[in-house]
Amino acid sequence: MKKQVLALVGLLSLLLAAGSAFAQTDHEVRANVPFDFVVGKTTLPSGNYQIVRLSMASENVTIRSTNAKAAMIAYAGPQEVRQPSNRTKLVFHRYGDRYFLSQIWVEGSNRMRTLPKSNLEKEIALDWSPNNVVLYASAR
Repeated sequence: MKKQVLALVGLLSLLLAAGSAFAQTDHEVRANVPFDFVVGKTTLPSGNYQIVRLSMASENVTIRSTNAKAAMIAYAGPQEVRQPSNRTKLVFHRYGDRYFLSQIWVEGSNRMRTLPKSNLEKEIALDWSPNNVVLYASAR
C-alpha cells in the first residue's frame, strides 16, 4: 500500500511539473519595445521583452527583459473577442511621451489580455487623450 501511495504521489508530481512547464511556454510573447513603458507602478526601460503567464490557473503574467535587467509580475485579465487576432501584438496607451502597456494579443487566439489602468495612467488621462500604439510581436 505504501508503494502505491508513493507511486501515486510521484505520478501527481510529474503531472504537475509537466502542466507547469506547459503553462510557462503557453503563448509566450516576445517583443522589442523601443520606448520606456509603464506597467502598474513600474517604469520598464526600452528593450527586448518576454511575456509569459505564470500558470494555466493564473491571470498574472511575468514581463521580463531578455537581458534580465527588468522583470515584474502583473495582472492581465482575459477578455473574449469576436475575431481571433491575426497578429501577435502589444497595445500601449500613449499620453504625450508616456507609454502604458494596455493589451496583449496572441495570433489565432479569441482572447486578449487586458492590463488594468494604473492610478498614474488614470491621472494622466484626465488631461490627455490616449493614442494607441501597436507593436507587433512573436508568439512561441
